[in-house]
Amino acid sequence: MKSGLIFLLAVLLNLLSTSLGAGPGTPWTRIDKNDVALLIIDHQLGLFTIVNDQTPFQFWSNVLGHAELGKIFGLPTVITSSAETGPNGPIPEEILQLHPNATIIRRSGEVNAWDSEEFRAAVMATGKKQVILAGITTDVCTAFAALSLNADGYTVFANADASGAISKFNADLANEQMRAAGVNVVSLFTIASDLMRDWRATPGGAEMLQFYSK
Repeated sequence: MKSGLIFLLAVLLNLLSTSLGAGPGTPWTRIDKNDVALLIIDHQLGLFTIVNDQTPFQFWSNVLGHAELGKIFGLPTVITSSAETGPNGPIPEEILQLHPNATIIRRSGEVNAWDSEEFRAAVMATGKKQVILAGITTDVCTAFAALSLNADGYTVFANADASGAISKFNADLANEQMRAAGVNVVSLFTIASDLMRDWRATPGGAEMLQFYSK
């Protein structure tokens, strides 16, 4: 009962802030493919087993789609993992094969990736002011990093489809928290479409029709 009331209060507060701040003329922040980096946070085989807010097939497809966007659009990509030798497990080979030249930060203890000096330095080294990120879990790995990056001045796009949580309730709480702080919580389809923008672009229709069909 108590957790339900807390969630309802969070939703109402977010609706109130949205109604006060939004309206005709409200700026829309677009993804700039020339000024954005892709972050893959704690997409690890062990952590996949605790995701319950999506089906395993759906989530796996979304995670690979998130990683593939970096390859299609040539985005600088930073991959990070946490305690790979423990139950979290390794980064899937499929992700590593998509990004043979990516910077990989294997954290030994930091829960919030942004607390890692190596990870922070790797993100800053991309020189980009926007980030697209996803992680396991939504309410920790995605939310902690997204909120921290947002607080440090980055424009953050959190990929809700490629972030997984123990429950839909946990994911909803985290997504509301991120939105209230100014993080753009969006779908994989939204991200892919905004990166492309025009079917005649390069990458454009030829590349993206194949991506969307997966």
